[in-house]
Amino acid sequence: MHRRLALSLIVTALASVGVSATAIADERGTKEEAIKMVNTAFDHIKKVGEAKAFDDFTKDKANWVKKDLYVFVLDDNGAFLAHGANEKLLGRDMSNMKDANGKAIFPAMQQVVAKGAGWVDYDWAHPQSKKVEGKTSYLRKTPDGKALIGVGVYR
Repeated sequence: MHRRLALSLIVTALASVGVSATAIADERGTKEEAIKMVNTAFDHIKKVGEAKAFDDFTKDKANWVKKDLYVFVLDDNGAFLAHGANEKLLGRDMSNMKDANGKAIFPAMQQVVAKGAGWVDYDWAHPQSKKVEGKTSYLRKTPDGKALIGVGVYR
């Protein structure tokens, strides 16, 4: 009887871990979703202008935060103009920012957008877990070419 109860508890525990892992996986954005968000953000800037769009990206979570994906915008000097996960970063100079492994993030982003668009790998705190994780961000220039738009996918 005790073995049957113990086995039942173990099966229940394993099942709940499986459900939790599935739920976490469902909360992760994909590279395809990141590219779509960046392109949608680009179009939104063209439609409503930079000031309104940057405010929307930062404050309108219903439309600009999907799963663990969010839009961020950095000016050519490396200051955040918009950040969908942390409004406190607005205006912060990130030009000399390095990830946990010492990688200079902003220069790598500038190199990618100088060629048009693409991906940059680095480590960043996950907005939900707050743990530093591997991340890759898709980036392109804003319509006026004076800033970059990004959306990152946690790996």
